[in-house]
Amino acid sequence: MNTVAPAEHRINKLMIANRGEIAVRIARTAHRLGIDTVGVYSATDARAVHVNAVDSAVALGGQTAAESYLRGESIIAAALAAGCDAIHPGYGFLAENADFAQKVVDAGLVWVGPTPDQIRILGNKVAAKHVAIAAGVPTTEITEVAPGSIPDGISMPALVKAAAGGGGRGMRVVRTPDELADAVEAAAREAQAAFGDSTVFVEPLIEDGRHIEVQIIGDSFGNVIHLGERECSIQRRNQKVVEEAPSAGITDETRQIVLAGAVALAKSVGYQNAGTVEFLVGADGTITFLEVNTRLQVEHPVTEAVTGLDLVELQLIVASSGSLPVTQDDVSITGHAIEVRLVAEDPTTGWIPSTGTIMLFHIPGDMRVDTGFDTGSEVSPYYDSLLAKVISHGRTRGEAAAALARSLRTTQVVGISTNANMLVALLAESDFLAANTPTSYLLDHPEVEADTGVSGDDRLALLLGAVFASEFSSRAADAVTGFAPSGWRNLRTTGQRQEWNDGGEVRWTELVMGHDTADVLIGAWPRAGDDGSLQEDTRRHVSVRLLDRGPQHQVIEIDGIRARVETVVDGDSIHCRSAAGVASFALEPRFEVHRAVGPGAGPVSPLPGTVIAVHTEVGDEVTEGQLLMVVEAMKMEHQITASADGLVTEVLFAIGDRVTQGDLLVKVGPP
Repeated sequence: MNTVAPAEHRINKLMIANRGEIAVRIARTAHRLGIDTVGVYSATDARAVHVNAVDSAVALGGQTAAESYLRGESIIAAALAAGCDAIHPGYGFLAENADFAQKVVDAGLVWVGPTPDQIRILGNKVAAKHVAIAAGVPTTEITEVAPGSIPDGISMPALVKAAAGGGGRGMRVVRTPDELADAVEAAAREAQAAFGDSTVFVEPLIEDGRHIEVQIIGDSFGNVIHLGERECSIQRRNQKVVEEAPSAGITDETRQIVLAGAVALAKSVGYQNAGTVEFLVGADGTITFLEVNTRLQVEHPVTEAVTGLDLVELQLIVASSGSLPVTQDDVSITGHAIEVRLVAEDPTTGWIPSTGTIMLFHIPGDMRVDTGFDTGSEVSPYYDSLLAKVISHGRTRGEAAAALARSLRTTQVVGISTNANMLVALLAESDFLAANTPTSYLLDHPEVEADTGVSGDDRLALLLGAVFASEFSSRAADAVTGFAPSGWRNLRTTGQRQEWNDGGEVRWTELVMGHDTADVLIGAWPRAGDDGSLQEDTRRHVSVRLLDRGPQHQVIEIDGIRARVETVVDGDSIHCRSAAGVASFALEPRFEVHRAVGPGAGPVSPLPGTVIAVHTEVGDEVTEGQLLMVVEAMKMEHQITASADGLVTEVLFAIGDRVTQGDLLVKVGPP
């Protein structure tokens, strides 16, 4: 352990070797401290928000991470050419790459992070297990494996994990021995793509536990302190969805054990700069060390909220001076903080990622929002799906949850799908509010993932907002008969009938307009039976007053209840927001458009991505559910399976090919 402080290195210009929200967040603190910043960007990110958040930025070229943000030597060369003093890696990409850290130091630059040796030891989960055992930290045994080299006798259920990196990449749950070989192969492939290291291992799977992690920071004098613990148990695909500080689900005794264990482990290696020591606490109270993340964590804002400390500032101070500016006695926890990850994925469709251009990006309320996106930003398939971290801090956990739910309820991201509705439902769910949140929470609460948002009369107000926004837009564009009420007829025996697509559900409306009033019938209109008689009209009648109207809002009174609906008109699609929530509706064409049916059938790509594995060839007989292809998008693998039994007649893409959403991947004919 180094007990001699290094010479102080004043950081005047900082290279931020990352993208997205973490690059924006690092730049914010650096600028407050009077430090100039230099960013980097791929060809895909040339117009990204993080490029405008720094003072200058260097083009790395390429689209994927391997072609851009993982090009360590190019990043170092750019830093030197720009006159930088230091490099901050953020998280992900090269943040836990010991070889890159060493090259930064060798180039005469300050590395904002732990030493290369510490990254090498603790950043590898296998080596970190041995360090934890030596430091007296409780943990479980592990078994090193590799594709084609798997020992017998591994107990089930088990967890396959990548030795390097984090964020749930290269991780697979295995419940039977028959699944193990495929899981190891997939985890190794994903780990290689994400971290450049395919090493994986297997450890026992502890179900229904709590994911508890301790924020630590150390300096060159051997001082190590903790900044309290966080709970990150609510996860999907081994990626965190909700993070809190402090944990509301552990005892004070458990809290003291994990805090002391984290500090002891860090001191045993003379840990410098920021890091996180992660544990799993079983339902029976068993505490198991998992790993050390030798970097800043995605969820660090909740720790900042309850401690009042700026972790990036502490990182920069330690990196430049070698000394911590605070002691353990200076750290106190105030209130409760909750962070949720808003991602470009749709929980109602199995978390399928969504890509495209964001037409509107609006997160209201007095929340901290860390994001690398804005209106007009492009969500590409080449990086992860994180759009924003929304953080709430309150006197109590209940206050923090309520404020966060209110903000998310009226969050509107137009152009792509998100998990906002699911997050709102989660924050109001009884088990969540009671802190009954083990790692199985989402599996135990499928209704949370299936939630589609605002309902009842609140949704009706949004639908009518869409109806009148469409009518207003049509009137404004009509230079000939725009003077007349919408749906005007010589004989006003019926109104204007419309069908609206509400997320796959059809909504029928019949509209009779006045100048500032309207009568609306809601529901399927009566149709003639076989004998020619009309069915009973069971539609709901709604009287509407039009109080104030504009291109982007409709203020309406529905049966005496006033509602203001903000609207975005995108052709026949109308995106609506009120105080109750958000929803999008699409006006169906008046006449059915028949589409030609193309030859062949088979699975299509659910999103843009890259083919990384092909498991079939022409002539194969396949069965329903059989794996045919693997497409990588947003740093995750998506398995493409056969939807029915059949015979493969054509494989349309090969490994390395890029596909777009809706591309037919494999043609499957009758068996």
